[in-house]
Amino acid sequence: MGAQSINTNVSAMYARQNLSASQAELRIAEQRIATGQKVANAKDNGAIFAIATNQRGTSQALNAVRESLQRSQSTVDVSSAAAEIVSDLLLQMKEKALASTDAQLNSSSRAAMNSDFVALRDQITKAVNNANFNGANLIKAGAADVAALADESGTSLLTVRAQVLALSGSNVTVTSTTAISTVSTAKSALSLVNKSIENVSLALSKLGTGSRALATHLTFVSKLQDAVDAGIGNIVDADLAKESARLTALQTKEQLGFQALSIANQGPGQLINLFR
Repeated sequence: MGAQSINTNVSAMYARQNLSASQAELRIAEQRIATGQKVANAKDNGAIFAIATNQRGTSQALNAVRESLQRSQSTVDVSSAAAEIVSDLLLQMKEKALASTDAQLNSSSRAAMNSDFVALRDQITKAVNNANFNGANLIKAGAADVAALADESGTSLLTVRAQVLALSGSNVTVTSTTAISTVSTAKSALSLVNKSIENVSLALSKLGTGSRALATHLTFVSKLQDAVDAGIGNIVDADLAKESARLTALQTKEQLGFQALSIANQGPGQLINLFR
């Protein structure tokens, strides 16, 4: 049995040190269970915390990329819907123009055909000008391309080209004055309408390709963001089942530490018995 001293209780010192260590570990386990993270701040692990912070920045930046892609896709889809209307109007105009090339058509019927043709022609302008989403329009006169963010750095863009479908343009060659009031004007109008139908079909194809490209990239960015978030979780999230079991063990260890300290503190008192 070691020597006893009323000035220095070595056993109590060791017991207190062990108890303090157990309580420190217990606080760490409690914090991990409360936060769900094993690295909640830089003090826990500076290197891992720095990596996690950088990756969180990447994940948040990808939110902006996804929003940009979604806006651009909506813009393209609205313009595509309007372009389909323009295509349908042109098909109806072709029917009217073709019918008006018949020289045997009486004047009243020709006038009715022309009235319908002009109404359809003017609807093209309305459809084109109303194809706006968030202030963007890919088919009106002077339309600008849509460029969506493609990565978190902001240096890569995914661009969908404008396809102007306004009257008197390179795609819709029908002009704002095109009519079918006579056989000759009907034949001229039919030629313009046929060319416009061909051009609009190609423009629709390009818009559809652009929309699919945006949708595909949006899917990729969403998966990339999920992978980044999962990676962050892998390095900072706590294993709650493991921490829960560890907490129970540390609580038991703490209780034993209190008992050990209590026993050690009784040592100096035993010296009194030597003088009785």
